[in-house]
Amino acid sequence: MSPRKPSSQELTKEMIKNEARTQFVEKDFHQVSMRSIAKQLGCSHGALYYHFNNKAELFYAIIEEYFLTLNKLIEEIVNDSGDNHTKLKNVFLRFIEFGLNHQSQYEIMFMIRNTEVDALSQEAANLSYQHFARSVQSLSMNKLLISDIYSAFIALHGFVSHYRGYFNSFEEAKDAAYLHVDFLVKSLTNLERSKSV
Repeated sequence: MSPRKPSSQELTKEMIKNEARTQFVEKDFHQVSMRSIAKQLGCSHGALYYHFNNKAELFYAIIEEYFLTLNKLIEEIVNDSGDNHTKLKNVFLRFIEFGLNHQSQYEIMFMIRNTEVDALSQEAANLSYQHFARSVQSLSMNKLLISDIYSAFIALHGFVSHYRGYFNSFEEAKDAAYLHVDFLVKSLTNLERSKSV
């Protein structure tokens, strides 16, 4: 006897997102379809449209959660006790740690380029970057230029992109990550000093 297929009412957004997450991680965005998701869930693809208008909306719901997770990790450090210099280092380290410990998710968040989802994913990425930039600025002694903060972000992104696939986790890249972050924080600190003179 074959298992009963869930109806659109029994099918939840979370069930759909869980399956879609798995498929987006395992396959290219183009290879995932509402039909392939429905097939794995044992329901008609029409049932998915009861919860999501299209694949792009479903994709956005997933990456939005990833960005919220990253934002929360950064926020915890900013609100933690300790001096700002150490917290700034920890923000940068946490970004790298997130990227290397969640490589497939990081790729989906920052590296997938597709006209169908670019506008939506760019919105989530921009909001997350603004959160990152405010956090970095709040931990800096003096006002940094927007370009200074963006350069630090790109340097962190470059580190994750470079080691993604080469290392399986942050732990394997820990020594290099600490050196990279020390360099970035020193660079920003020197910028702050030169601006205050």
